[in-house]
Amino acid sequence: MEGELIGVFEQIEREKGIPKKELLEMIESALTSAFRKHSGKKQKFEAHVDPESGVITAYVRKKVVSKVENPYIQITKKEALKLDPAVKVGDEIKIKVETKEFGRIAAQTAKQVIVQRIRETERENLFKEFKEKEGTAMNAVVQRFARKNIIVDLGKVEATLPEWEQIRDHKYELFERFKVYILKVEQSPRGPKITVSRTHPGLVKRLYELEVPEVNDHTVEIKQIVREPGYRCKVAVLSNNEKVDPVGACVGVKGSRVQAIINELNGERMDLIAYSSEPATYVASSLSPAKVLNVSMEKEKKNALVVVADDQLSLAIGKAGQNVRLAARLTGWHIDIKSESQMKKAKEVVVSDLTKLSGVGKVTAKLLSDNGFTTMEKIASSSVSELTKISGIGPKFAEKIYSAAKKEGKANEGKRTG
Repeated sequence: MEGELIGVFEQIEREKGIPKKELLEMIESALTSAFRKHSGKKQKFEAHVDPESGVITAYVRKKVVSKVENPYIQITKKEALKLDPAVKVGDEIKIKVETKEFGRIAAQTAKQVIVQRIRETERENLFKEFKEKEGTAMNAVVQRFARKNIIVDLGKVEATLPEWEQIRDHKYELFERFKVYILKVEQSPRGPKITVSRTHPGLVKRLYELEVPEVNDHTVEIKQIVREPGYRCKVAVLSNNEKVDPVGACVGVKGSRVQAIINELNGERMDLIAYSSEPATYVASSLSPAKVLNVSMEKEKKNALVVVADDQLSLAIGKAGQNVRLAARLTGWHIDIKSESQMKKAKEVVVSDLTKLSGVGKVTAKLLSDNGFTTMEKIASSSVSELTKISGIGPKFAEKIYSAAKKEGKANEGKRTG
């Protein structure tokens, strides 16, 4: 039995890499369990394995008493003195047991327990290893399909790529290779339960760290990523070094860096945006590749009105509104896009409506419109002092416009209530 166990001991240490001390404790615990089971008696067994020779020593612990009531856990002082001359009543003494009497049954039982313990240790080590990998990207290979989920091989373990974490409209194939984002690692009786993703924005970030040295060393910082996986992605980048162009660094020579990421993501379009703390600039940049002419901000409501050339309107909005939708998510602003001709027509309507005010002609109406007073309601809810801030409108004229707007407002209110 000793030779078999030490052989198992050395093999496990060599192949599994479990620390010697830890393995020794496991084996001793397993032997104790095996001896107790084989004996079938409620005795206090204790086992020791010499880590060098593999010699097994088994003991039974018994309490020294004057009169034995339970021979399995007690021993008389007279018998105990034969083993230890210094023993006293109340002491606990270890009595060596001849291990040969346990035979091969004990050895087999011990090995079974050891194997189980080794598996538990391996599962724990794997869990710890992959728990630390949460939030990172790894290579994966498609192993099999489980209904709508995909089981991928990460090397040491398998992971699940759920349906909702897969890139839509991509037909996955057996043994296909790609990178995945380690989304979640949980402990389970069968080992680490790992969930991975191909749609998480974190995957894009990790890909840029792999492809762009400036991102990896934090010279270029990724501020925000928004995706419609498989279709389009917008990445806001900021340089911490004024000599480094963040967008250029991420694009690479002839687009080599960004193209590698696009290929990894099955052709997902990639818009690199220069981040700005100035909202109007950031909103304008976020609509790339469209060129923006003007941005008007309503900061309280976080509304942005963007004007583009007529030939840029469809590009700014994007297919099914995708470009403006991603831009809004990236910046956190509600974005309304108008073409120049649309703005011109809208302005003509505003000017026409304002000329209905007594004493207001086209020139004055245009002045009012250009300064944000686009409706009679806005004029009526302002003040004379606000109107006088407009170049070309004096106090008396401002009073006249304000009064006319108030009067018109009351008249309209009367029509609604009547």
